[in-house]
Parts: sequence; C-alpha cells; structure tokens
Amino acid sequence: MATHNELGKIGEDLAVEFLQKKGYKILDCNWRYKKAEVDIIAQKNDVLAVVEVKTRSSNYFGNPQDFVNQKKIQLLVEAINEYVISKDLDVEVRFDIVAILKNNNKLELEHLEDAFLHF
Repeated sequence: MATHNELGKIGEDLAVEFLQKKGYKILDCNWRYKKAEVDIIAQKNDVLAVVEVKTRSSNYFGNPQDFVNQKKIQLLVEAINEYVISKDLDVEVRFDIVAILKNNNKLELEHLEDAFLHF
C-alpha cells in the first residue's frame, strides 16, 4: 500500500475512535454509491453525521479541509440522499470534516461540524 494510503487509513481509524469517544455510533465506513465514497456515516441522537476524513502529512499546500471541493460535496450529498432513502431513516443530516495533520510525527485532529456551510 502506498504511504499516502496508509496515512489515510490511519486517519480514518483515528477519526472513528474520536467520534466514538464523543458518543457517536458508527453506522458505516467507506460506504459507496456510484462514484462517491463516504468515509464515515455516524449517528448521535437524531443527527446523521456524514464525515469526510482528510489526512495530510503537511500543510504546505493548505489545510486538510481545503481539499474538499465542490464536486466531492455534490457526490457526498447524492450518496447520502440514497443512503437515507434506502435505510428509511428519519434524521437530520449534517456534513462534517475531520481534518488530520501530521506534525512532527504527531497527528493533530480537528472536527469541523456542518463544514459544508463554509463552502
């Protein structure tokens, strides 16, 4: 596995652990629909959190969350619409980003709730 893929997997595992500690129930990881892949689908109370995990080894080219573009957002929205309909869920949907930055061999995590409101 390529180094960046390994770092991405480590980031996703760290994000799952972080969300579970915050009281989220993990419903699915790496859920696919058409061209979209949803990293984490989690629920806390009546909120379905659709979580995009971005892990970077440096912020030289920008912060991890800066790499979520409009096309990715559109794919995630379409995918999660299908997920909610197919599972017959009655929940509020929120799109989050977990940004993870490797800094001096230490991973720094930031959870951005309702992240797509800022795009």
